[in-house]
Amino acid sequence: MVPEVSLLSPEEMAIADRHAIEGGTSGLELMQRAGEAIARLALRAVEGAGGGRGVLVLCGPGNNGGDGFVCARLLAERGIGVSVALIGSVDALRGDAKAAFRFFSRRVDDATRCSFERAGVIVDALFGAGLSRPIEGEGAALVRRINEARAAGARVLAVDLPSGISGATGAILGEAVMADETATFFLRKPGHLLYPGRTHCGRVHVADIGISVQALEGMEIKTFANAPALWAGVLPTPAPGGHKYDRGHALVLSGGIEGCGASRLAARAALRAGAGLVTLAVPTEALASQAAANCAVMVRRADGAQGWFALLADKRRNVAVLGPAAGVDEETATKVLDALAAERAVVIDADGLTSFAEKPTLLFDAIKEAKFPAVLTPHEGEFARLFHAAPEFVALGSSAARLDKLSRARLAARASGSIIVLKGPDTVIAAPDGRVAINENAPPYLATAGAGDTLTGIVGGLLAQKMPAFEAACAAVWMHGEAANAFGAGLIAEDLAEMLPRVLRGVSCASQQGEGTT
Repeated sequence: MVPEVSLLSPEEMAIADRHAIEGGTSGLELMQRAGEAIARLALRAVEGAGGGRGVLVLCGPGNNGGDGFVCARLLAERGIGVSVALIGSVDALRGDAKAAFRFFSRRVDDATRCSFERAGVIVDALFGAGLSRPIEGEGAALVRRINEARAAGARVLAVDLPSGISGATGAILGEAVMADETATFFLRKPGHLLYPGRTHCGRVHVADIGISVQALEGMEIKTFANAPALWAGVLPTPAPGGHKYDRGHALVLSGGIEGCGASRLAARAALRAGAGLVTLAVPTEALASQAAANCAVMVRRADGAQGWFALLADKRRNVAVLGPAAGVDEETATKVLDALAAERAVVIDADGLTSFAEKPTLLFDAIKEAKFPAVLTPHEGEFARLFHAAPEFVALGSSAARLDKLSRARLAARASGSIIVLKGPDTVIAAPDGRVAINENAPPYLATAGAGDTLTGIVGGLLAQKMPAFEAACAAVWMHGEAANAFGAGLIAEDLAEMLPRVLRGVSCASQQGEGTT
């Protein structure tokens, strides 16, 4: 368990709340602290707006609404012009939310008819992370009015999650508020990190409301934000008396003359990620091109499946990287199967995945029989091509298309027996045992040709150093994003590997200082 990067589903958050209450902190006290956190954000927003307009707090019928009543009371006590509107009936309020309403003891308007005209700041306390059905009718109309007010200049603050965003999946349930900032409590939820929810949240603030990390004991948390705290403890470092073979030897499959650049990117990245040696297995037609373009990366002739198989005979080559521009055909499929049978870790991407589109179980069975781990790194298109015929997905019928990203990645990892890196702006890394990590540091500059090939190489370089497969995949994805952030605008794939030394130095320094979080 890694508390600082754990993500809680709405159900797990409810368990944490109950733990705090059973430990002596009342639900009303938790609500008071949550309201205080929101009020602090609202005060800053009012000060930033320069005054002249007030705060409109929109409350729902549940505990989110109770948080809103506390916030409104605290703002009013500070002399801030605040108005409150409730969706639903006051008589429908229950428990702590009803108590918070009574403490507010001021006028409450009907949210479906209230005025937005004087609202410079809008607090969305309508529906929280536990929303399970689409917002429709008057609720949907109210959400649209909030978004229209924001477009006209109002600042929107969301309580827990913007109303209409699923805390579990980040999906939009009917209509969803677009917030500038979101205050959540204790720990974040997957919906804060997964798209489109991430876009709707704006900047997320995590407030301490007095729930102890002991609340996580007994819960088997398996969803995490991808950050060094998750894997820095097993990130390989060279031994003072070691040599290059101690750091592993990655064997990277090269495509033909028209596609040899993709494997070159992967090989360079594997070397920069720390592999002691990297060899490109190159068909004769691309041999001269690859030899001319590489110095530290070694080049070896490998024609057809037999040439590839011969290079696998050297057991010191302890990781095989296949797929980038390898070609979609039976030969590529054979090379993948040979690598899996050759007792070494394997990273499979791109054409190495698509070559099994019509026979996924052949690949999955080989992975499950292998003695070493396999990491698959598909983007959404490759994922769909590979898993559309997988029995586990076929069994779901039409509902498979409605699976959220976390569920798809988890099911794919279990079906294939591999680590799945489902790429995208919110890349999800999943293990067969149910662990998943959601990446959040990837900038849009990564949407460039060859970036995925580079990521494949980073994974291979870390596996060559015997880093555990799930942690290696998580680290590679995070390092890939940090390298892109370090370079910034104008990034092309060739730049990523060259930024890795800076990224690795940063992780090393943070680990030595006992930090290890972003």
